[in-house]
Amino acid sequence: MPEFSFDALRRFPDHEAPNLFAVDATDRLLLDEAAAALDGRVPAAGEIVVVGDAYGALTLGALALLGATDVRVHQDAAVGERALAANAERLGVDGSFRNLPLGEELFAGASLVLLQLPKHLEALHEIAAAVARWSTADVLLLAGGRVKHLTPAMNDVLGRSFSTVAASLARQKSRVLRASGPVVAAGAEGQPADADTTASTTVRTEHHADIGLTIAATGTAFAGTKLDIGTRFLLELLPDIAPSARTAIDLGCGTGVLAVSLAIARPELAVIATDQSAAAVTSTTATIAANDDADRRLAERITVVRDDGLSTQPDASADLIVLNPPFHSGTTVHTGVAHDLFAEAARVLRPDGTLAVVWNSHLGYRAVLERLVGPTTRLARNQKFTVTLSHPRAAGGTTD
Repeated sequence: MPEFSFDALRRFPDHEAPNLFAVDATDRLLLDEAAAALDGRVPAAGEIVVVGDAYGALTLGALALLGATDVRVHQDAAVGERALAANAERLGVDGSFRNLPLGEELFAGASLVLLQLPKHLEALHEIAAAVARWSTADVLLLAGGRVKHLTPAMNDVLGRSFSTVAASLARQKSRVLRASGPVVAAGAEGQPADADTTASTTVRTEHHADIGLTIAATGTAFAGTKLDIGTRFLLELLPDIAPSARTAIDLGCGTGVLAVSLAIARPELAVIATDQSAAAVTSTTATIAANDDADRRLAERITVVRDDGLSTQPDASADLIVLNPPFHSGTTVHTGVAHDLFAEAARVLRPDGTLAVVWNSHLGYRAVLERLVGPTTRLARNQKFTVTLSHPRAAGGTTD
């Protein structure tokens, strides 16, 4: 492997900008903490597991700096997997790591787990419980994050699955939580009665009588079983949007609320639900199952795809695309991701197709939609959100 340099890492194919980085101080601190834990020892093959690696800094750093081999990796975002592969190719790394879903195969036999702390406590609990359940009895979980995002509640969540939780000193505004002593099944001999090793594959459900749907979600899914307020606003308007559509895509489907609602309201509609998040794909599949019956045939009519944007969808193939775009890239406020999705939607829409977008009104997306997609009109607006309808520009039309 060539000499390793963090500076060689890129976010590609994710959005790149001067204020967006492929590596941060937390990655560096986690690798230093791991080196200290190994105390000069070369880790055994498969001993190190990486969870939440954004673009490959942790995985490739473990290989180059710690001497790890057969590193197992879980990245929720498909674009993260692609970025890791691209960075590995750039650095000449081949076959030294494996991407796996959260579960036993990922953690079995692991004694050192490096984790970029997730945003939500439910996600942290699910990951920590999986580490405790399937890793070795002497596993050390190193969970790192930016100090401004750390809360005492994270220690409490880790304490549900580990007997010892301690924090490192802060460095460059990052800190690592060290968790050890995994607890086993609740009430087992010699273990605390409140031990919690819930499987990472647990799917929770919540029925929302006001919309007539049951929402299912894993702990790592954005918004969980709650209904995102932007999605709720768009949901109210769906009956009036492209009523003659025969094919629709729920882009960035999350837990699948829009996809399922479209399929229920329009029995003739074929729907694709797509998201780059593995948790979203699992959650959407579960939401479909929770609302399905012999009359609705939702599982037959909704195709769930894990995809980076719409990369697997052919040009001019959809009558309707619905989208509630993110306005963050990681923890950084950045609208570039939304712009990329608008451009992808423009490519996949049929000439007479419709893109329906709900967005935070202060972001002022209408001009961008006009430029990237075509003529755009405002369908509705409330105190926080705007819903617009965009239609592809005729061939030869201006993009100015």
